[in-house]
Amino acid sequence: MNLTNDPFDPNIDLWNECGERSQSEEAAPTSIADFVISPKEKETQAFLSKRKFATGDPGSVTQRALENSVMKGIFGDDLSRRRFLKAVGASTAYTAISSLIPFHSLQAMVDDAMKKIEKKDLKIGFVPITCATPIIGGHALDFFKKYGLNVDIIKTAGWAVARDKCMNGEYDASHLLAPMPAAMSLGLGSASQDWRMVTNVNTNGQAIVLANKHKDKNDPKLWKGFKFGVPFEYSMHNLLLRLYVAEHGIDPDKDIQIRVIPPPEMVANLRAENVDGYLAPDPFNQRAVYDGVGFIHKLTKDIWDQHPCCCFGISQKFIDENPNTFIVLLTAILDATNTVELRQNRVAFAEAMSPRNYLNQPSAVLKQILTGIYPDGLGNIKNVPDRISFMPYPAQSMGVWILSQMKRWGYISKDIDFKSASDEIFLSTETESAMKAMSEKNRNVKWSDIPASKYPVYDVYGKEFDPGKVIEYIDSFEIKRS
Repeated sequence: MNLTNDPFDPNIDLWNECGERSQSEEAAPTSIADFVISPKEKETQAFLSKRKFATGDPGSVTQRALENSVMKGIFGDDLSRRRFLKAVGASTAYTAISSLIPFHSLQAMVDDAMKKIEKKDLKIGFVPITCATPIIGGHALDFFKKYGLNVDIIKTAGWAVARDKCMNGEYDASHLLAPMPAAMSLGLGSASQDWRMVTNVNTNGQAIVLANKHKDKNDPKLWKGFKFGVPFEYSMHNLLLRLYVAEHGIDPDKDIQIRVIPPPEMVANLRAENVDGYLAPDPFNQRAVYDGVGFIHKLTKDIWDQHPCCCFGISQKFIDENPNTFIVLLTAILDATNTVELRQNRVAFAEAMSPRNYLNQPSAVLKQILTGIYPDGLGNIKNVPDRISFMPYPAQSMGVWILSQMKRWGYISKDIDFKSASDEIFLSTETESAMKAMSEKNRNVKWSDIPASKYPVYDVYGKEFDPGKVIEYIDSFEIKRS
């Protein structure tokens, strides 16, 4: 459904793209009378002309979405809607329906959301990794100020600290790992508190790094007894490492050790031989190569291309108390995300994030990561433009996959409704509306990651993941805890 289409236009389909049109509706004209425009049709044309979509108004897309939802609820299908509009006229229909449904009040609500920010001074946490580029670069390049927000971004040592500061109210929002809002909402590893995954702040962008002494052990089947680092238990890094080694016959709980290590400490632990390798976020994969202590075994994009990794997380309490601030903050994050996804902007973001108060990394390392032209530590120069991507749409299937793996490895012990939990935690509907509103305001903003269906099917390391068959998917794995 195109949210910019007018639900009071009797000549278009909204919900079934012409699939319901009858032969009588499509019949060719048979006499000159068929070409005569009736007064009712003239009135309809004049009414629709006044309602042409305002591309410069970011609230218009939300208004049309609201009207579409109301009309869908009343008529159920395009055929009934069109017949009613043609019978009474669009103007008359609008007057009748708006007497019951206050469309103008809905428009006023949308306008207020864009103009009245409840809380302009915000504290947002971030862990110093390139996954947080839309937040860190967004701050460095004044994207938050652009939308009237005074944001203080706070460098955080690791994910447990980030979670605790989120839950005790020190942060208004935070850069989080994609599984963390689910873990926080379900009370896994902490008290239960309703947190939401609003957008992906990155996709791809991770790698498996091994110590240089293991250059002859590039086959995962040789990794029994290895010690690996991951940044947090409730992370895509942990889930992807477990998936990867298990597919090579290695039990992640019995054949190897997996330790939680804060990202900034990864390289030091590799150098000190405390671990044999890690699945970590950048810049610490490329930094291991830069420092000459490790090599890149595999990019996680080769396990699941465009997989979620980190997210922009916010509490349901904040959304409820500050709905206008939420909309504006989401728009600022999406603007920064769209900007850094464009190849021509990657170097500028790398340079902006290099200073000590942000990533404190050589800009050369950050440019290698963001441009995808990098040495792998094995003597090769790779060119992988989508080594890290910035695809913000939080697809429901991503949420269901995360929950499925948390169930597979015993982090979730009770039975849950995977889709219902994902629907509640992953705010795909709200984010999609904001993304489309930005596209309508600026035709240069184009999103390539909004799926055709709510629950897309993914290929995850050569195996189909259908979110409608979660239990079958979990049962298909030979190595699992549940």
